[in-house]
Amino acid sequence: MYYFLCRVSVVHGRQIVTASRSWRLLNILQNDISIFKLSDSLRFISTASSKEESFPVSYLRNKFGLSQEIALRASKYLQFETPKKPDSFVAFLQKHGFSKTQIQLIVRRVPQLIVYDVEKTLLPKLEFFYSIGFSRLDLAKLLTNCPTVLQRSLEKQLIPSFNTLRDLFHSDDRAIKAIKGYTGLLAHDFDTHLFPNFNILTSSGVPESYILTMLERKPRSFMFNPARMKEIVEQVKAMGIHPSQRKFVNATFILRSMRKSTLEKKICIYKQWGWSDQDILEAFQKQPESWAVSEQKFVAIMRFLVNKMGLSSRLIAKQSTVLCQSLEKRIIPRALFAQDLLSLGLIKDFKLSTLFNTSEKAFLTMVVRRHCKTAPELLKLYGEKVQYSGKMISQLI
Repeated sequence: MYYFLCRVSVVHGRQIVTASRSWRLLNILQNDISIFKLSDSLRFISTASSKEESFPVSYLRNKFGLSQEIALRASKYLQFETPKKPDSFVAFLQKHGFSKTQIQLIVRRVPQLIVYDVEKTLLPKLEFFYSIGFSRLDLAKLLTNCPTVLQRSLEKQLIPSFNTLRDLFHSDDRAIKAIKGYTGLLAHDFDTHLFPNFNILTSSGVPESYILTMLERKPRSFMFNPARMKEIVEQVKAMGIHPSQRKFVNATFILRSMRKSTLEKKICIYKQWGWSDQDILEAFQKQPESWAVSEQKFVAIMRFLVNKMGLSSRLIAKQSTVLCQSLEKRIIPRALFAQDLLSLGLIKDFKLSTLFNTSEKAFLTMVVRRHCKTAPELLKLYGEKVQYSGKMISQLI
């Protein structure tokens, strides 16, 4: 059996601009969960210890609810003696539709922003995002998730990055969708990860349209070591998936997303259910996304289909697309309904692909309503199965 994840040290592409390291403060600041109070008046002297606090520490504690320790750490990046600049920052974001919670998160993640000149530095960046099609609601959400973007140069980083994405997609809308999927994409040096990884895939025979679709849907997936990308591409080829197939790109990024220990744990669970190495490989070849299914969901599906429905475990391996379906909304109600059809003699057997991989509309037409003339109560019966599936989930997990 193939084991796919390993460490590498070679980096393709020239190093130009690296991302800001302010994210190192993120994990520290996110651990403090206090109530954020924005008010016109601030109380800076509340305890005896506050007499020894610097103004930035006192401001961060009282305005944004940071603890003493975290405020001290954050204050190392800040220098201000009056609340004028930080108050201006808060008012600026409120004016542009940011909620109190969003402002709090931004300050916790990148406290340096509170001393930025809002008119000269921040406003032009927000106006740029508005000009390319972002709404206020979208922008507030995106910048809260990745406020480091506001630290990047508008002329040297943000505008060139957007123009590059637009040219790559030949579409403003697709570029915007990619940015919404990962706002930090604009802060990356494309020559370090994106372009080398893109070129590795195209040179391996993957159609550019497939790569662009993945970039649009999961842009963060491209931000990793190109040497690792090259290894994974070769591994996917060795597993029998051809680069010309659409599933090749999905298989590549699924393997990239898993640690070796995670994959080994999954393989162990597969084998506990009687799958051979060949079964496991065939499941991946059939539906690469099946390997991305959590161990908990996999076990629940197998308990239901094998233990309760009596299906062959190896049959599931050969029809691994089933593993990607919703257990509660699709697998349980449809399987129980098919069991009723069998007991009524209305069908002799069923195919897993028809039962689980068709849309709800197609299933109602092809299976449920087809037999309603013979048994009018079937439509109601199917509705009952859908309601019952939620109760059964707790028995399987």
